[in-house]
Amino acid sequence: MPNPAARAVTAEEILARVLYRDGLILVIDKPAGIPVHAGFGGGPNLQNAFVHLTFGLPRPPALAHRLDRDTSGCLVLGRHTKALRDLGELFTDGDVRKTYWAVVEGVPKTPEGRVKAALSKVGAGPGWMMKADPAGQPAVTDYKVRGVAETPRGPRAWLELHPHTGRTHQIRVHCAELGCPVVGDKVYGRMLPAGSAADPLMLHARAIALPLYPKRDPIRVRAPVPEHMSADLAACGYTGDKSGDKNLENESAKLS
Repeated sequence: MPNPAARAVTAEEILARVLYRDGLILVIDKPAGIPVHAGFGGGPNLQNAFVHLTFGLPRPPALAHRLDRDTSGCLVLGRHTKALRDLGELFTDGDVRKTYWAVVEGVPKTPEGRVKAALSKVGAGPGWMMKADPAGQPAVTDYKVRGVAETPRGPRAWLELHPHTGRTHQIRVHCAELGCPVVGDKVYGRMLPAGSAADPLMLHARAIALPLYPKRDPIRVRAPVPEHMSADLAACGYTGDKSGDKNLENESAKLS
């Protein structure tokens, strides 16, 4: 359904969110709260702003994959047909290393592990959702607890997650299967008492590694922590981007 809080993204805003650029791809820092493309109800979407990301090419870039409307972070775009074909093969073959950060309700029983729960879509049109279903498409996610905090609403944990497959809503469903839904998840999370203030969805595509060029190291890009997650991550022990994510460092200090 249309998001009443969503608004059109300006040229200045989308250009400021470019994390990496070369001749084949762009990686941008997707803001939370706006869909990547028009949904059932239309309305503002990120794809409309791609016209500002041509950087001299005749056509705007296109999506190489998707992020949910309320998920922030690394989003990969192909700048032309060949790039999109190469990226499509990488994503389909599972060669892209994706790192997500989430703040979840509760704490998993084990500090790290793997969730293997196949997923199926339930419903069509507005109101559809995904569910764990042994007869569904295979889906695998690794997780690790990176910190824990006590809050007025109960314990919360900071998880690092690595999906091995790219199913719709995979991380959100798998966190719910752990008994620890993502904070702010209105579909797979816990019902709030009437009148309670809802948190925004605390799921962030923190980093991505793309082995796009056979004779080079993978392109590694990291998205900064979004403002709406910073306080909860700090409560769980996160001390800033200089606190130990050296393997996630951007290789995009100079955009070409």
